[in-house]
Amino acid sequence: MTIIDNAVYVDGIRSAEPRNLEQTFETLTERGGMAWIGLYRPTPDEMAAVAAEFGLHGLAVEDAISAHQRPKLERYDDNLFTVLRPARYLDETETVEFGELHIFTGPNFVVTVRHAETEVVSQVRRRMEDRPDLLRHGPEAVLYALMDQVVDDYGPVVAGLENDIDEIEDQLFSGDPLVSRRIYELAREVIHFQRAIHPLPAMMQQLRRGFAKYRVDTELQHSLRDVEDHVERLISRADSFRDLLQNALTLDGTLTANRQNEASAEQNEQVKKISSWAAIFFAPTFVAGLYGMNFDYMPELHWTLGYPMAIVLMAGTAALMYAIFKRKGWL
Repeated sequence: MTIIDNAVYVDGIRSAEPRNLEQTFETLTERGGMAWIGLYRPTPDEMAAVAAEFGLHGLAVEDAISAHQRPKLERYDDNLFTVLRPARYLDETETVEFGELHIFTGPNFVVTVRHAETEVVSQVRRRMEDRPDLLRHGPEAVLYALMDQVVDDYGPVVAGLENDIDEIEDQLFSGDPLVSRRIYELAREVIHFQRAIHPLPAMMQQLRRGFAKYRVDTELQHSLRDVEDHVERLISRADSFRDLLQNALTLDGTLTANRQNEASAEQNEQVKKISSWAAIFFAPTFVAGLYGMNFDYMPELHWTLGYPMAIVLMAGTAALMYAIFKRKGWL
């Protein structure tokens, strides 16, 4: 069975723990109160049974089964279908792991459907059971508490991303060749995080528009506004992360181009030196090669001072070229 926890709450107190969905429906009919059913990757048959009992809309049920939904809030008469993306930061891999939580809420029920390992639902259930004064407010209290927990769990994610960005700034100036790849991967994590939190303000505004119509308790209204403020701060920080990473990527390109230019300039200097020395040694080689040709009649070939003159000519030409190249700064 994919039922993780199944309970009926009366006046904020856990009063029954049915063994299956049929007993849950019967207990809810007999005692009243609120049913809270936690499902983990339910089968289509199980979702169909829940949908038939609580009147869940077919499109919402289909989304809950197939998963891979973006955060959203949809209202079907008196029922709400909410999708949240819990997240946690993994220190081992320096990545962000995202889950998916679907929440059906109605006048007397809460059905949570999750498709990944997350402690959000169990943490909220324990906390709410310790606060019957909040739990007695019904499904709205559970929905707001789940949203609050998901948003609170984003805090360590933001801290982890911020630490990664600080490390990237150090890598940029150390000449690490892998920094470009890490910037790209971190930017992708930030984009996924933005996709998880950017829809939340609109979702909360939609909930606030229903405060009067559905007579939401004042304390719950304050709770939702507090969550909304927290979300706005998270969005601001996440947006700043993306700007920082974009600047880091631009700076990395600039530093890489500068290093390439420096390497090219150094290579050019080496080429100049090699070319200069080649030219210097070319002059003596030319003179020696000229006088090494086997001709009977050559100027100064039988002259007593011919050999010293050739040596002086080679040395003088080499010295002259050395002086020229030295003056130009090639040597």
